Amino acid sequence: MNSLLDNCTSGGCGAKIGPGELSKLLTGLPGLVDENLIVGYDSCDDAGVYKFDEKYSIVTTADFFPPMVDDPLIFGRIAASNALSDIYAMGGKPLSALNLVCFPQSMDMGILREILTGGAEKIMEASAVLAGGHSIYDKEPKYGLAVTGIVENDKIIRNNTPEVGHKLILTKPLGTGIIMAALRGGVASADTVKKAVTSMERLNKYSAEKMRGFDIGACTDITGFGLLAHALEMASDKVSIVIYAGEIPYFVEAYQYAEEFLVTAAGQRNRNHLAGKADVSRLPFALQELLFDPQTSGGLLICVPPGQSADLLASIQTDDPVARVIGEIVKRGKDIISFV
Repeated sequence: MNSLLDNCTSGGCGAKIGPGELSKLLTGLPGLVDENLIVGYDSCDDAGVYKFDEKYSIVTTADFFPPMVDDPLIFGRIAASNALSDIYAMGGKPLSALNLVCFPQSMDMGILREILTGGAEKIMEASAVLAGGHSIYDKEPKYGLAVTGIVENDKIIRNNTPEVGHKLILTKPLGTGIIMAALRGGVASADTVKKAVTSMERLNKYSAEKMRGFDIGACTDITGFGLLAHALEMASDKVSIVIYAGEIPYFVEAYQYAEEFLVTAAGQRNRNHLAGKADVSRLPFALQELLFDPQTSGGLLICVPPGQSADLLASIQTDDPVARVIGEIVKRGKDIISFV
């Protein structure tokens, strides 16, 4: 079989190990202590940051997954955009990328060529260089990148440093995981899939560029853990988050699919992880599912002072009109995440 989807059991960021399981796996791993490692895996941030000299730090990340679409060129673009996103979320600029490839011997190598071409297009759009990579044979196709970037030491953006009173901006609509599940089930319309693909292919480079000049308190990109689990990481043990349920951008079709109980296994893992941390019981079921839905190459969740939020949102909306202010940071309370 030469169909990408026929050769894999899951796709996109929905294939990620759940946040609860991952946390247990990483706890207590042996390793050197190095004061130059400014951001490591212990903080659940989007990428590692290693201080290079007094002015700059190196940002490193890796991300790969099985396909969520049959078109290999599109798959390559989405996977590369997703991997590059972590660098943008940290306030950095991508410099170089390495291809990460798993591919079945039984499949046409022309398909792999198309995947790599799609990835190379996005690396070039990011003004980074393709420096090489690593490939192995596997039963299922998988593709992604290891990316190296650079950031000024005084401009590093963490995912868990929000300040009380700051507003939250989300730059892309939710629902790509549900739409891709509908595609696998043969019920998604071509127009719906096209809208989701366009969103997933879009680099977060453009929203990240708009952040410059603003006092960003925290930032993360929304991927396989869904909006709420990433918001939980942002709140950490310091603050609580209030989400404006009526302002969340999403694909209308994804909401409709969720109303028909078309959900994903990864979304249910995210729901289980958030039990006791975010009470969604008063929200419509479809909206609940969108909040838990694993996003592939999702948008940025940006924390910005209230006096700057309108200007930043207006700037982002010039290229990403769907972006919205979806919440605010409040003092730590009984509920880590609540809704109004």
